[in-house]
Amino acid sequence: MNALYVTLKSMVDPVFIIFVLLIIALVLCLIEAKRKTGVLVLFFAVVLLYGAGIAPAAQYLSYYLEKDYINNPVATDKNPDIIVVLGGGTLDISAMKKTFPNDATAARLLHALEIYHKKGAKYLVCSGKGNSNISEAEVMARIAEKLGVPKEKIRIEARSHNTWEHAVEFNKMFADKKLVIGLVTSGYHMKRSEKEFKKYFDNVQPLPAYYLYSATRENVLVRYLPRTAGLHVTSIALQEIVGSLWYQIRGE
Repeated sequence: MNALYVTLKSMVDPVFIIFVLLIIALVLCLIEAKRKTGVLVLFFAVVLLYGAGIAPAAQYLSYYLEKDYINNPVATDKNPDIIVVLGGGTLDISAMKKTFPNDATAARLLHALEIYHKKGAKYLVCSGKGNSNISEAEVMARIAEKLGVPKEKIRIEARSHNTWEHAVEFNKMFADKKLVIGLVTSGYHMKRSEKEFKKYFDNVQPLPAYYLYSATRENVLVRYLPRTAGLHVTSIALQEIVGSLWYQIRGE
């Protein structure tokens, strides 16, 4: 089922959808009797590309996912007992024979470290298996140690492949369900993550590392120009929406 889930998330990527539509349009245009239908499909692909690439659409989707945390910052008067940071991917650089955190993982880890040094915690838990030679958890743990977290304070959870497994594996690590858990992940991913962790722990503090949504005012003309930045945000947001729907359907 996990393979199906990953495939479904990949298939909602606007680039994939537009590519499929372009292929269909090309085939139909080569058939004289279907040429008008082919032009219509091509038109739809262009409209989709434009809509997915402009800032207003991208910002609307990201705000939909992140609004609960943007509008209602979580009170952090209680210092977290445990800080858990969820991996967001790694990169194998073969020329250097090293594995590095990608942008999402790096942002999450740096935010977790800032909270750890400011608030303190019994443990910093690095969570995630990933698809690289070295697990996301191990990559984060090595960096955390270099940036001042004592090795004995770092716990590694390198078995989980997704949000549901992050919570399941974390639950196995701590018997006390009253612990205050500082949950660190990306803003767009927080709602689904918080829901999973709250199945096991009573006190979960959502601590978003960053947000896709930005209230920055741009030139109106620029905002309505389709750009790769908008397409990137739209793609991430759509995949997260599909992930949330999948979890609801499966009851996870």
